[in-house]
Amino acid sequence: MVLLFLGDWRSSLIVIITIPVSVISAVMFLKLTGQTINLMTLSGLSLSIGILVDQATVTIENIHQHLEMGKSKKLAIFDACREISFPLLLILLCILAVFAPSFVMNGVPKAMFLPLSLSIGFAMIISFFAAQMLVPVMSNWILKSHTNVNEAVYTHAGLALDEEELTEIKKHMDEETSHPEKNDLFQKIKMAFLRRLEKLMPNKKLWVIVYLAGALLAVAFCFSFIGKDMLPKVNSGQFQLRVKEPDGTRLERTEEAVHKVLAIIDSATGNHVSISSAYVGLIPSSFGTSNLYVFNSGTQEAVIQVGLDEDYKVNLDDLKEKLRANINRLLPEARISFEPIELTEKIMSQGASTPIEIRVAGKNMDDISNYAGKLKQKLSAIPFLRDVQIQQPLKFPVIRIHFDRFKIAQMGLSLPEVAQSVTDATSSSRFTYKNLWLDQNNSYTYQTQIEVPEYMMNDMSQVQSIPLIKGMNRPFLGDVATFSVDSVPGEYDRSGPRRFVTVSANINKKDLGTATDAVQKSIAEIGELPKGLQMQVKGMSSLLIETFSSLQSGLLVALVVILLLLAANYQSFKLSLIVLSTTPAVLLGALLFLLATGSTLNLQSYMGIIMAIGVSVANSILIVTNAENLRPKYKSAIEAAKVSASVRLRPILMTSLAMIAGMIPMAAGFGEAGDQTAPLGRAVIGGLAASTLAALFIVPLVYSVTMQKASFDDSSLLPENNNSKPL
Repeated sequence: MVLLFLGDWRSSLIVIITIPVSVISAVMFLKLTGQTINLMTLSGLSLSIGILVDQATVTIENIHQHLEMGKSKKLAIFDACREISFPLLLILLCILAVFAPSFVMNGVPKAMFLPLSLSIGFAMIISFFAAQMLVPVMSNWILKSHTNVNEAVYTHAGLALDEEELTEIKKHMDEETSHPEKNDLFQKIKMAFLRRLEKLMPNKKLWVIVYLAGALLAVAFCFSFIGKDMLPKVNSGQFQLRVKEPDGTRLERTEEAVHKVLAIIDSATGNHVSISSAYVGLIPSSFGTSNLYVFNSGTQEAVIQVGLDEDYKVNLDDLKEKLRANINRLLPEARISFEPIELTEKIMSQGASTPIEIRVAGKNMDDISNYAGKLKQKLSAIPFLRDVQIQQPLKFPVIRIHFDRFKIAQMGLSLPEVAQSVTDATSSSRFTYKNLWLDQNNSYTYQTQIEVPEYMMNDMSQVQSIPLIKGMNRPFLGDVATFSVDSVPGEYDRSGPRRFVTVSANINKKDLGTATDAVQKSIAEIGELPKGLQMQVKGMSSLLIETFSSLQSGLLVALVVILLLLAANYQSFKLSLIVLSTTPAVLLGALLFLLATGSTLNLQSYMGIIMAIGVSVANSILIVTNAENLRPKYKSAIEAAKVSASVRLRPILMTSLAMIAGMIPMAAGFGEAGDQTAPLGRAVIGGLAASTLAALFIVPLVYSVTMQKASFDDSSLLPENNNSKPL
């Protein structure tokens, strides 16, 4: 873009050199603060490149403007850098303020945003110093002086500081207007822009009101309509599936069902399964794996992980729907549920196995089960929810053994001895008797145990015939106990003193925000709960509510901080509000582009919106600062606004188009993890495109309306300002 607008490869080279200098320095500071190269820091560095280009471009473009005014190269560089230094510092502080709230966030939002904010902050601080130190030095080395000012390619003045530069502005404007046939492409664009701006000026109040009212209403509508998620959906070509047979199903029967499910998956994908793994039943107590990684509540459960071939492209939501239908048809008693498999999803889920989880907690298990069943029925009626089920096995079949203590005592036995015999026969001897075997060859000891295979004890009579005394056939367990078949909860989960049951559900082709609202509505429809019973939304839904609340509060705080910074600089709240007048355009442009591309509002798109707001503030600052310099000389806010917008047209278009072009590959979702960062690029493109138009057309109108009757006296107390307002 620098080469296109300035026609100078030397200027382009200077801008390009500042990028690796800033990025490498930022990586070094990230290392010093204990950060790593990850998705968030890389996203921050990629976002910051647009601002790096912006700062260097504004500096080099201003140098060219001063060279075009006939100044010597050293004087042009000095005046240009002095002139632009404070606006660039103000822009830097405003953009840093946008990301400052990440330092006071908590939990997952802080873990996500802090690395991104640090990477952007370090890169921008380095780029500011590079724009003020490296760019001037390199410009002095390799830029050429403009020997023939009148034939300069893009002749127009920069920020007006004195009468000479003001005269130069008028001269160039008159030349471009009186001899349009001599204008090049950019000058034609500038003149067309000025003509359009002049047509808007007579009805400036109307246009400002229409813009503000229309933009705010459209933002509110888009925000209520757009989907909301924690992270973008990623088609990674892998998924995790939990299969549940009826409570109490034997291990070998569950294993048979798993083989059938794997065959169904293979058939549904056309034999494009690259790898699959499954675990059936409970983890043995002697097995060295934590339940944190593989957790099943009984022999009736199994977990399956499937990876598809890389060249097999399929929509995972459609594939999951197909698998649900096929498994339900061939295994009607089985329940399935798809679970997160990506590491990021698992972290965001905070241990939850599905995006929707509602915890029904209380003290009475019957009440808990009753209301969990009611909630399950309510959720099953929501059309876009899938795999609605109660996670815990509540009807696990058991055999109740009622001991007759009198008979046990008559036979010279004790209750612990009888219980030990039952444990040995139905579970394992390792729980009742420690038996170590020494290997003489290597002096290792091994724990040995004896257990009866489950498939051999498959009848009530076999349980009744368990011997109670070692080496003797009598007495049997049936001699001292009676038996009955019952069902009990197969798993008890607690949170503090309360037991709880979890109702879970997956989402099909709907965003998490809409699903969460529907779930909360279903909970409200159940009515008032008994005393001591409560329902809580857990998992990713609760994190979504917390995160979005934190982000919106942080964005509001950032805007207030920017307003105060601008007010301190301009010593005027009116000028500060003029600068922030592009914010509705940023929000509207980003939301519309996200809706048009089918994206949702998530952490990535929020980052893009925040970044676009920072860039829009930067563009507005350039126009407003220049207009304030021109207004006392022109004695007209309208004329100052028009000239300022025309003068800043080139740097604003250069930086905006450069950043939009840089975001196109990200927005297109190229690469293996492209789907995850695409909303960020789309939000930046939409927000920046809208804010550029607002900065060029709306900011001059707002400035003209707001400052039309303002005093021309300078409020500064510096002694060199002769136009200062008297005390």
